[in-house]
Parts: sequence; C-alpha cells; structure tokens
Amino acid sequence: MIQRIQSIYLLLVVLLGALLPFWLVLWVDAAGAVVFAKNELAVSLAFYGSAVLAALAIFRFKDRKSQFVLNRLNMILNLFLLGFFVYRSLNLSGEALVSEKGIGMLIPVFSIVFLVLANRAIKKDEDLVKSVDRLR
Repeated sequence: MIQRIQSIYLLLVVLLGALLPFWLVLWVDAAGAVVFAKNELAVSLAFYGSAVLAALAIFRFKDRKSQFVLNRLNMILNLFLLGFFVYRSLNLSGEALVSEKGIGMLIPVFSIVFLVLANRAIKKDEDLVKSVDRLR
C-alpha cells in the first residue's frame, strides 16, 4: 500500500488539505484582518473534504478504478476551491487600503498536481496488471 508512489502523492494531498490551510494565510482583507481557512467554514470544509477523499483513495489500493474515480472527484473539488479563491482574490478591494493575497491560495494547485501524478501512477499500475493478464 504505502510502497506505491501514488500512496505517497495521496499522502501529500492529505497533508496539504488537512494541515497547511490552517497555518498558511489565505488572504488579508482590506481591514488588515488575516484570513485562515479556519475563519471560513465553507473553505475549511472543502479542504477537509479534499483530505478525506485522498485518505479514502489511499485505502482503496486494491480497487484501482475506484481509487482513480476518487482522485477525479478530488480534482473537481480542488478546482471549485481554486475557482473560489480566484473569484475572492479578484474581489478583494485594493483601492484605499492594500489587501494581500496569501500563499495559502496555491494549495489547491499543488493538490491538483499531486492528484494528477497519482492518477498517472494508478493508470500505469492498471496497464501493468492488464498486460500480465494478457500473457496468461
């Protein structure tokens, strides 16, 4: 289970979704208040959902097709989260007071990259199993 490279990628997604958003700044609003994921309920639920989907995919190592589907669902969730962050960053006012975008807004991008790498490795394993079945 853990010796497969996709498990390492998925473990990184779990860590990115469960730990980092609560330590890294998502944005600083116009009033100067620092916003973390714990301040926004929907954002924190989306990050936790991403971490749970990745953890489920790790433990579905015997069923590669369902692991692949879980990763796809996780990518869609991260794309929605990324879209929310882009929308939010474009709506941050920066006229009178300077607002800042935090590094935490990039977490869904890194999660998507690791999920794509995990899906490639899962596909590679599936192709290897199919080729061995053809030889029998």
